Amino acid sequence: MLAKRIIPCLDVKEGRNVRGVRFSADKDAGDPVELATRYDREGADELVFYDITASSDGRAIVMDLVREVSEKVFIPLTVGGGIRTYDDMREILKGGADKVSINSAAVTDPDIIRQGAESFGSQCIVAAIDALRRPVGNGEDPAWEIYVNGGRKATGLDAVDWVQELVDRGAGELVLNSIDADGTKDGYDLALNHTVAAVVDVPIVASGGCGSAEDIYQVLTEGRASAALAASIFHFEEYSIPQVKRYLKDRGVPVREYEHDGGEGDR
Repeated sequence: MLAKRIIPCLDVKEGRNVRGVRFSADKDAGDPVELATRYDREGADELVFYDITASSDGRAIVMDLVREVSEKVFIPLTVGGGIRTYDDMREILKGGADKVSINSAAVTDPDIIRQGAESFGSQCIVAAIDALRRPVGNGEDPAWEIYVNGGRKATGLDAVDWVQELVDRGAGELVLNSIDADGTKDGYDLALNHTVAAVVDVPIVASGGCGSAEDIYQVLTEGRASAALAASIFHFEEYSIPQVKRYLKDRGVPVREYEHDGGEGDR
């Protein structure tokens, strides 16, 4: 069985890492370069960097900061936010990223996924979605709608239909972010992850709602995710990455071993 991945997420606004509830981004969570360095040292499997206001502001991503982060880490780096064109993807990959994460632009121009996959390989193209639960009647299966521009704009797209189209166009990985759960620390949307895992055959990164190591365990098992993305629990040192990996390993979840040196990462 493939090892499950633990992925810290940097949500960057005006040069700082920020956190909030349901995209509020109202709490400073530290310097992104310092955090990236710590996560690399602690044994994170990958790192995600989102410029969270680039799309809604209609501007390019902050490439100087992306390059600075990429120079500090030796783990795979995924970068997203404000990616609108093929040239944007190429610049980010040249700037040190291993993967590009595309969200709003895929709704505007779905062919950008195909262009990226054909040019750089599907393994470099991550399709990110922000999904909000739709009201359903008693006994009905849950359903979700896709939102763009940092969760600000409804699209009318059904999430399950949309992820299948993204994979058909060449996306090699999906990040499923639950708007309902985002920043709440009440746990991931297990139904969203499980439902999507049943219809696509690419790795799924669960996002939104992580408040504990148990939440991560649940989404990697019951939710059938390939990886868990988390932010606040790592930024504010409620858990370290080695702690989470030990918790998972003790419960039979395969993870990449962490070789600690007794430093601050192994609390």
